[in-house]
Amino acid sequence: MPSRLPPATRALLIVNILVFLLQLMWPDLVLAGALWPLDSGLFAPWQIVTNAFMHGGFDHLLFNMFALYMFGGAIEYALGTPRFVVYYFVCLIVASLLQLVVLRYFLHDAHTPTVGASGAIFGLLLAFGMLFPQEKLMLIFLPIPMPAWLFVIGYALVELLSGVTGLMPGVAHFAHLGGMLGGWVLLQYWRGRLPFKPRRRLLR
Repeated sequence: MPSRLPPATRALLIVNILVFLLQLMWPDLVLAGALWPLDSGLFAPWQIVTNAFMHGGFDHLLFNMFALYMFGGAIEYALGTPRFVVYYFVCLIVASLLQLVVLRYFLHDAHTPTVGASGAIFGLLLAFGMLFPQEKLMLIFLPIPMPAWLFVIGYALVELLSGVTGLMPGVAHFAHLGGMLGGWVLLQYWRGRLPFKPRRRLLR
């Protein structure tokens, strides 16, 4: 983690905290900004983005902002601020889209809204594992250092298992996986490793 946060990471932290304070003052803000299922009658296109700046409680906000603080700066310095911003929003948008698909076609849930930056945060975790694969990470409840690439794969498998089996209900596991998927595709594109390639390779 860099000693000084770069501008986009700092701005995202501030915006998320300010939006949470607005939620506390105006609870109806969540009704407009949360990601509602397509069949709910409450869905609006802007929710694909706005839901990622709202949170379900202080602990939800704290976890996501801690992860943004820990990983965001290093990734922003590695990608550069413009690409970091693009990366963050691609992750949160893909996370929202996958969540909508899963709610409609697999869970058949037309009533449960989704909020939180977790999709983008999981995209950042994926980026950290790809850009700094040998950096050591560990879980709070399992203080065993492991390389970032292994940490990311393990976390992704836990999310997939939890989503498929229904463990830990109330958590948007597929949004988390969507953020990781969006991030992986974008990083591979920038590295020129997909059939459709950028004009010049942007990452090693």
